[in-house]
Amino acid sequence: MQEPLHAATANRLRLRRLGIDTYQEPVLYMHRDCPVCRSEGFEAQSRVELRLDGRTIVATLNVVSGDFLPPDEAGLSEAAWRLLGARPDAEVSLHHPAPLESLGHVRAKVYGKRLGQAAIDAVIGDVAAGRYSDLQLAAFVTACAGDHLDIDETIALTRAMVNAGERMQWGEGLVMDKHCVGGLPGNRTTMVIVPIIAACGLRMPKTSSRAITSPAGTADTMETLAPVDLDVAQIRRVVERTGGCIVWGGSVRLSPADDVLIRVERPLDLDSQGQLVASILSKKAAAGATHVLIDMPVGLTAKVRSAHAAHQLARQLEQVGQALGLRMRVVQTDGVAPVGRGIGPALEARDVLAVLRREDGAPADLAQRSLHLAGQILEFGGAAPAGGGIALATAVLEDGRAWKKFQEICEAQGGLREPPVAACRQPVPSPRAGSVIAIDNRRLARIAKLAGAPTSACAGIDMNVQLGAVVERGQPLFTLHAASPGELAYTLEYATTQAEAVHVMEDAR
Repeated sequence: MQEPLHAATANRLRLRRLGIDTYQEPVLYMHRDCPVCRSEGFEAQSRVELRLDGRTIVATLNVVSGDFLPPDEAGLSEAAWRLLGARPDAEVSLHHPAPLESLGHVRAKVYGKRLGQAAIDAVIGDVAAGRYSDLQLAAFVTACAGDHLDIDETIALTRAMVNAGERMQWGEGLVMDKHCVGGLPGNRTTMVIVPIIAACGLRMPKTSSRAITSPAGTADTMETLAPVDLDVAQIRRVVERTGGCIVWGGSVRLSPADDVLIRVERPLDLDSQGQLVASILSKKAAAGATHVLIDMPVGLTAKVRSAHAAHQLARQLEQVGQALGLRMRVVQTDGVAPVGRGIGPALEARDVLAVLRREDGAPADLAQRSLHLAGQILEFGGAAPAGGGIALATAVLEDGRAWKKFQEICEAQGGLREPPVAACRQPVPSPRAGSVIAIDNRRLARIAKLAGAPTSACAGIDMNVQLGAVVERGQPLFTLHAASPGELAYTLEYATTQAEAVHVMEDAR
């Protein structure tokens, strides 16, 4: 419906790009004395609909005073500017958004009511469309946290998340995929597995995530070697040419509501098993997978901490996957210590290259773990007989076919490059002589992030010892890598207070 002429002119403001990073949340800034603020009754934290050249977004309002912003301009965060497709000095019209009826379902869930498919579809549809503020998203995430989603609600949530975005279709035949539940630094098996599987004639279009709470996601690590920001058409061309890809899932609209929910789950640090299952499997279904292998590391400082928790999560993944028509296989793996030596994008990429190139001194644990999982996928997809998967995967790695296929994939994605190297490094010595009896994945991840990972691709930790190693006092336990002296000094000060990150038991003698 066309706006009345007086409304169309009275609620317009010139746009200004403020360069403020609000992550993925669109934020609008208006002066306290702005005539539109007064006439429309907008207040701080109001939700405001912005329209420009046929595009519409809903943003959260922050009210400013002083000379920061003139009363006749509307300032936009980077996320809002990008989503609106804004340009300098364009005039935007501002309105009250339509009431969010789906919030009624969120309130019902807060009070313990079960939600059906229609209710969850309504909520997720509005979430994917950007109609929820972060406060409203936080209410939904909190209402679903813990065990507040039963199996039927989890299936409904997964279906809604798939239907809210694009779906990739690959035609006849099997499409293999894998996912690691997480919590294990350096576990970059995907980058070894994909070329092995593709070299054996199975398709494996792998869409991976960037880091959420870790020092590196698979997409961050792969990006140090080749472009990962590909659209659907580019992904299809790479897979048709090579049989596989390793790309960032955020560059395509596969389960976009999941990306929005993750945005608030991260600062809240809330772990809902139902939302975790929906997050994993909605991305797999949307990517067109037919067969999905789940790597589930189990350890006291991994994401899944006990065999009982692993069993429950595996059962839920299998039930939801079956409901969505996915063939599922869940593999429990050792999650007591980091995999490989590097923690951080470039350092993990270095380990992957060492394994694929069969270099002397390549991390044996990363190679063995990758071969074990690749073998499972080869058997799962019928490329190897039962019990013969590891032998086939090993042969493909050792004779160079995996390295050749990885190079083909990187070239098809835009070109292979060497990972960057940090300018500043400093070893962290052992405070005593003894044996390494425990390694805390979470503390090491925190230290690597303080060093700058994943924002600074070269930053992170290089492990100098493994579980069970015998060390002397003053011997390096791990080496910090940072892009600047300031980051290195700050991280070193913190790391020296975290003796239990690599726990050395003093010799009895």
